[in-house]
Parts: sequence; C-alpha cells; structure tokens
Amino acid sequence: MEGPLEVSEFTDVRYEVDDGLAWIVIDRPDRFNSFRARTIDELIAAFKAAWVDSEVGVVSLTGAGDRAFCAGGDQKQRAETGDYGPSETGLFEVEQLHRLIRDIPKPVIAAVNGYAIGGGHVLHVLCDITIASSNAVFGQSGPRVGSFDAGFGTAYLARLIGEKRAREVWMFCRQYDAEKAMDWGLVNEVVEPGELRSAVRSWADEALALSPTSLRVLKQSFNADSASIIGLSSMAWAHLDQFVTSPEAAEGVAAFNEKRDPDFSPWR
Repeated sequence: MEGPLEVSEFTDVRYEVDDGLAWIVIDRPDRFNSFRARTIDELIAAFKAAWVDSEVGVVSLTGAGDRAFCAGGDQKQRAETGDYGPSETGLFEVEQLHRLIRDIPKPVIAAVNGYAIGGGHVLHVLCDITIASSNAVFGQSGPRVGSFDAGFGTAYLARLIGEKRAREVWMFCRQYDAEKAMDWGLVNEVVEPGELRSAVRSWADEALALSPTSLRVLKQSFNADSASIIGLSSMAWAHLDQFVTSPEAAEGVAAFNEKRDPDFSPWR
C-alpha cells in the first residue's frame, strides 16, 4: 500500500514554513487556482503537515498570483471527465478538507488575493481569519454551474453574515468587492495587494506570541457551537454526488465552458 502524499510530490500546491507561519498556496494560476481532486488531496496533506509540525503555530491559505485566491471546482476538468479527476483514494475529499481547516488546532488565515468564488469562497469562510486585498472579489457560483454546498458553505455562512445576506449570496450568485465583504463581516482586514503577505505576517506574529494551548481550546470551543453543520454537510455532499451526473447539472457545466448563459428552464 502506498503511503500518504508527500509535500515533495505536490504539483498543484506549494507548502513552505517561514518562522512559525506555514504558507499553503494553491498553485494553479492558469485556472484561477480552481481545484481538482488532486489539488484537494494536496491541500489535505499540506494542512496535516502543518498540524504535526511543532514549529508551525499559524497557517495561511492563499492562491498563486494576484488574480485569484480560488475560483472553486475546476469546471474545465469537470467538462472533460465528468468529475474532478483522479484522487489518491478514489474519493473527492473536499468535505474532509473543510473539516480539517476547522479541526487543525492552530489559527488559519485566508489571504484572499483576487477572486474567492464558489468552492473557493467556502474555503475562506471556513478559515478563522480572512485578510483580503482591495481587489478581492467574493461570491457564489454553484447554482449557475449546476452545483451547491448545502453544508458549511450555507449554514455557517449564515452564522457569519446573517440569513438574508447568505440567501442573497447563494440564490442570486452576485459578486461583492472587498469593501462590501468587510462591511458584512466576511473579512477581518482589507489591505492593498502589495501589502497582503506582510499583513498576514503581522497577524501571524501576534498569534505566535500567545499560548498555543489557549488558542487550540478556544478554536475548539468556537467550533462546538456549529458542529451540527457536519451532519448537514454529509447529507449535502451525498446529494451533490448524485446531482452532478444529472442533465440539469451538465447544462450548467456546458454553459460555463461555452461562455453562454445556462438554460435551466426544463427543470423548473
């Protein structure tokens, strides 16, 4: 049996540790740092590497380049193969990644450098802190491309910004700038694009000066209040597995890749 994925084997993600801060970088800028199954496997391995490394006290998740944090699932991959490509286990492990971001006993800072859309938006929502560049763009795209996240992406989002705003985000697929995200409570700080990395460094240094045991217990305490969403998430992903193979979902993917508006009227 093959062992776990090693950092040295990564193709889609970069992992580096700098003075107590682990940088996990989605490195697919040509696809707006969208993820395929391989990307998810590497993100899981990177977060686990940060978890077990006693030199790491804070983790930052970001995307390569300055155009995108993460644009969610790779719709080109989905159009080519009908799924998100091969993975280590044969499963698309994004639900495990979501839980890992919550469970790792260290602060996780999302450094949003451009588009945080769809599944990428969910990733930043799950992080403990979000620092955004002034050119960041936030929003959902699931209903536009025949997909959804009815777990943490919806229920936890509503806890952060309120029911009315969360329903707007998902039911209308609008996009929001960093100022609006800050106003809504989606973001902790907005900085100029060239200052994003240094801002993360500053936040990390503040956390690294604090008791790691205290931070771990505090994070677990915050998580306990929303732990019931795990059940919703499991149910949602089970239904999504069935939905993505339907003609309705296929229309969303085809329209995205053909750069046209989808026609969902037959399923209304």
